[in-house]
Amino acid sequence: MAVAETVQHYLEQHSVEYDLLLHPHTGSSHGTAEAAHLREDHIAKAVIVKDNAGYAMVVVPASNWVDIEHLRKEFNRDFHLATEDELATLFNDCEAGAIPPLGPAYGIETFLDQALTSLANVYFEAGDHEQLVHTTGDDFRTLLGGVRHGYYSHDD
Repeated sequence: MAVAETVQHYLEQHSVEYDLLLHPHTGSSHGTAEAAHLREDHIAKAVIVKDNAGYAMVVVPASNWVDIEHLRKEFNRDFHLATEDELATLFNDCEAGAIPPLGPAYGIETFLDQALTSLANVYFEAGDHEQLVHTTGDDFRTLLGGVRHGYYSHDD
C-alpha cells in the first residue's frame, strides 16, 4: 500500500518535505520501532478517543500510553477509546491499526503531547504497516500547527 491519500495530500498542501522509511510488516508501535531501528519515543502515534461531542486524536510518543483520566479531568469530558469499527470508518484510506497522527488532515480535534514538540526528527505511520513518514520536528509541528499541546501520556 502507498501512503494514505489523505496524508499525501496534507503533506503536499503544507509543502512539507518528507521521506519514507520502509520496514518489514509489523503489528505494533514497538515492533515498528524495532524493525525500523528507531527509538520508540521518536515515533508519533495516534490514539483516538471519543465522547458525546465527537472524536479527538491524541498524538503521543509510541513509547507512551495515553493518560485518559488526565484528559477527562483537563477537558472536563468523558473520553473513551474509539472502537476498531469506528476507526475503520474515520480512516478508510488506512490499514487497521496504522493511523497517521495527523488529526487536522482528517478533520479531527487533535491534542499533541509535549514530549513530541522538541524532537529534531519525527516518524509516523503512513497509513499501512510497512512505511513510516519521516519529517523534521519543525515540519511535524507545522503539520500540527494550531492544535492543543499538553502532557497527555506516561511511559509506564
